[in-house]
Amino acid sequence: MIIAAIGWIKRRFWGWALAVVIIASQVLGDFVNALKGELLKGAVGAAIAVALLVYLLRSTTRGAFEKNS
Repeated sequence: MIIAAIGWIKRRFWGWALAVVIIASQVLGDFVNALKGELLKGAVGAAIAVALLVYLLRSTTRGAFEKNS
């Protein structure tokens, strides 16, 4: 998370990509929690993570990061 934050603050493309991978894995983990019976915990976590992922994948957000780093 610290490495992703450093890349994010410096607006490096790898920082953005690492943040996307981290949040996407969080979405998967929340769906697994929901399937294991922790429906409320999984649903709330997935809703928050999906909202963050949508924000990260917007073209304006993605465009703010350098692609040659």
